[in-house]
Amino acid sequence: MDEVKLRAWWSYKQALDGRLLGQPAAAILRETGWARSVGGVGPYLTLFSRGGIGRPSADRSVAHLEIYELPAARGCTYVLPADDFALALKVGQAFGGEMKVGAKLGVTPKEVDKLNASVLKALAEGPLDTDEIRERVGGAARSLGEEGKKKGLTTTLPLALGELQSMGETRRVPLNGRLDQQRYRYTLWKPNPLAGCKLSLEEAHVELARRYFTWIGPASLAEFQWFSALGVKANKAAVEPLKLVPVADGDARLVLPGDRDRVDSFQVPKKPQYTLVSSLDEISLLRRDLAASGMKDLPSHAIVDRGRLAGLWEFDPAANEIVWMSYEKPDAALKKAVEITQEYVRNDLGDARSFSLDSPKSRIPRIEAIRNAK
Repeated sequence: MDEVKLRAWWSYKQALDGRLLGQPAAAILRETGWARSVGGVGPYLTLFSRGGIGRPSADRSVAHLEIYELPAARGCTYVLPADDFALALKVGQAFGGEMKVGAKLGVTPKEVDKLNASVLKALAEGPLDTDEIRERVGGAARSLGEEGKKKGLTTTLPLALGELQSMGETRRVPLNGRLDQQRYRYTLWKPNPLAGCKLSLEEAHVELARRYFTWIGPASLAEFQWFSALGVKANKAAVEPLKLVPVADGDARLVLPGDRDRVDSFQVPKKPQYTLVSSLDEISLLRRDLAASGMKDLPSHAIVDRGRLAGLWEFDPAANEIVWMSYEKPDAALKKAVEITQEYVRNDLGDARSFSLDSPKSRIPRIEAIRNAK
């Protein structure tokens, strides 16, 4: 399979050609995939790059529960559409990492159940932040001492908050309504999105696979396994009902049956389609493979053109500008794409953190590396 054509196809599937401009946030995430959220601007850039959606509009969609940040595949948090709330929670429930840590520290399921009940009782009076919940539940939450501190779990309260969220009983509400800042209150979630979910775990895995290959097919089974974190047997069982076919004879990458002919007939756009996306954008994160570069994880935010990695960028708050470089001589279209995104970051976001611990200070080496690469 022609790799240039394949990269352009992935870009088309990810709607980086502008075909979803003006569409609502939920529709964009439904068609192109869940946006990875780690306290950075990734979800905002996903919606802006595909639909031209500004931050106020994205935040309204969150407030109205049209989209939301939930634990999902691999137990990682993603921003996803309301249609997928139940599915995301279902597939994420098996990855309760903190519960495993708690068990090693002597915390029993019975103790967590009792704490869960106390948290729900406290939240029945209204939304609360972590300190307020801790005060309300009193002795139901206990310190895990020095050993817990070493393992990053100082009390039992995070165990209950995490489990209740994965069960759909509660949800985290951003204090200022923003997706790129990790300060929350907790509230009861009524109705529980899992209440009407009739999918077995195995059926949920099939639906996850169906979405994955819709978002980013063709992809290999190994790439889907990385995304889903399923075991070999469960991974095979998840894709079997989809009747996937090779994108080309002898190619290990698979597509949904109806997509093979579409890939064959797809024409690579002649003109550049420059787009500035986050370092965790779905076009690279879903497969963790940028074929043009040989990288799996991006060191900075990316500039892509028809699926090809065309450059890198960061936002410098001190200069209030995007610092960028391209692998080829920049043309007018690329400069315009940078200008549009720069105005968006300046006016809507104020900064472009990759993740929660990213700061202007920690970003200086990356900014200088890009400046020196020009």
